[in-house]
Amino acid sequence: MGLADLHIHTTYSSDGTASVPTVLERAKQIGLDIVAITDHDEIRGALKALELAPNYGLEVIPGIEVTTVDGDLLALNVTQKIQRGLSRTNTLREVGELGGYCVAPHLMALGIGMRSLSWHAFSNAIQKRELREILIGIETYNATTLDREGNHYADVLADRCRIAKTGSSDAHFPDAIGLGMTEFPGSTSADLLKALREATTVVHKGKDWNAIRILVSWFTKYAASAFHRFSPAV
Repeated sequence: MGLADLHIHTTYSSDGTASVPTVLERAKQIGLDIVAITDHDEIRGALKALELAPNYGLEVIPGIEVTTVDGDLLALNVTQKIQRGLSRTNTLREVGELGGYCVAPHLMALGIGMRSLSWHAFSNAIQKRELREILIGIETYNATTLDREGNHYADVLADRCRIAKTGSSDAHFPDAIGLGMTEFPGSTSADLLKALREATTVVHKGKDWNAIRILVSWFTKYAASAFHRFSPAV
């Protein structure tokens, strides 16, 4: 069985605190097989990770957390930047044209800076067959969201829609990587994609961090990572 964390940020995100090598080293230490680098509306970190991944014995899925007018989408297996601010429908179509697929992150979650799809927006999207082929999963466990009720509602929706469930860290600092993971049969990204399409993925939950620990850890790392945030290629 393979383990993946499909929602990780680096210093290429304005709120990320870990350099690409730091992310990959941490993922290797905790035994992940696959990581998806999904910086906010940015592809450079993912491409850098794709280049460095063989040095760490990992497989990287390049991705972006895309801001749509309806809420965020994780665009996975894409190597080109996707325009922010499009509708969910146009974003999904663009991802599909690039050969990628999407997972809905922190669905219905509320909080500062959260841009989540609503139940209605997600349900409407997957009613269209062409979009259902692209939007193939729901992040039913986001380990660092402050709105834990959102995880519950996302899980309920995934059951109703009979769609794949993913667990992710949404890590913005190194120690959070792997707090949420997706287990799947096999070990490669091709195996993972097959499991997502067949809805056979299993969510793995790591240690449950409370809101204070999440916020303090992020703020501490954010303050200490100013150099990397202004020079993310380092």
